[in-house]
Amino acid sequence: MAFPLPRPTRPELPQRRVRTLECGQGAVRAVRFNVDGNYCLTCGSDKTLKLWNPHKGTALRSYQGHGYEVLDAAGSFDNSHLCSCGADKTVALWDVATGQVLRKYRGHAGKVNCVQFNEEATIIVSGKGVVFAGVLSPLEPPQYPFPPQGSIDSTVRCWDCRSRRPDPVQLLDEAKDGVSSVKLSSHEILSGSVDGHVRRYDLRAGQLYCDYVGSPITSVCFSKDGQCTLTASLDSTLRLLDKDTGELLGEYKGHRSTTYRLDCVLSEQDTHVGCASEDGQVYFWDLVEGSLARSLPVGRGVVQSLSFHPTLPCLLAATEGQVQLWHKDSFQEQGDTE
Repeated sequence: MAFPLPRPTRPELPQRRVRTLECGQGAVRAVRFNVDGNYCLTCGSDKTLKLWNPHKGTALRSYQGHGYEVLDAAGSFDNSHLCSCGADKTVALWDVATGQVLRKYRGHAGKVNCVQFNEEATIIVSGKGVVFAGVLSPLEPPQYPFPPQGSIDSTVRCWDCRSRRPDPVQLLDEAKDGVSSVKLSSHEILSGSVDGHVRRYDLRAGQLYCDYVGSPITSVCFSKDGQCTLTASLDSTLRLLDKDTGELLGEYKGHRSTTYRLDCVLSEQDTHVGCASEDGQVYFWDLVEGSLARSLPVGRGVVQSLSFHPTLPCLLAATEGQVQLWHKDSFQEQGDTE
């Protein structure tokens, strides 16, 4: 006689702030968990990149080498290397242990908004962005509508980490305006552009698939199961699209996104979608029902960046000069084991 399988636990969402990191980097432009969620990176307007253990609240190392503010970063699969990009128009490859810049890639004609490693960390993919209000200092006024960028540089570039060649190994120039967000799967590059298009490059098939959203896109991501894509845009709407057909599966509204480049995320089990907001909140919706599930009161300023833990209901949210760590309500902090 076969016993029935235990009922799966109900998915939980972050709802309790358990730690605040005062980063000391000016405005925090982006926060990113590493591949296993044990560490995170913060990108500062003071030109620095910092590595943290957010669960203990400890800063582990600061990386200096960009000539202007750092806008995005990512870690390699084995945590031995970092890549970052910034307003100095460069992409940097770092050695985690030594804190040294191993290589700098130049070729973008303007600020580089987004950067990602491929699975093997042999290729860095970067996207040239636009002048979003979110990458200006607090004293500068927002610039919207955005100035046309297509004639300058609206490209996604692929850089070979193993080669000394200064040029990208591939240049994807289909976007008609700045590229605001880039994400990678095992064989795909997903990009969102201010021209309102989501473009997916299938590298195995050599095909480009394009979906038009109709509003400047600020962030894109794959679902964990690889079947869907999520986009955030400046009409204060999240859209869930079927990756293969482009069918609109869901729309999520309630947050405010009209000026800044804000992140969208999916929870670790693909049960909820989330987005930062210009009203100081983070909003989560039920993916299937589309109903608002929770809002987190992060602060008074714009919540600039989000990063969801890869396996736990745990969220990092960046606002102004700090990063907050949010957990489920039943979370109990463990004692320091070191």
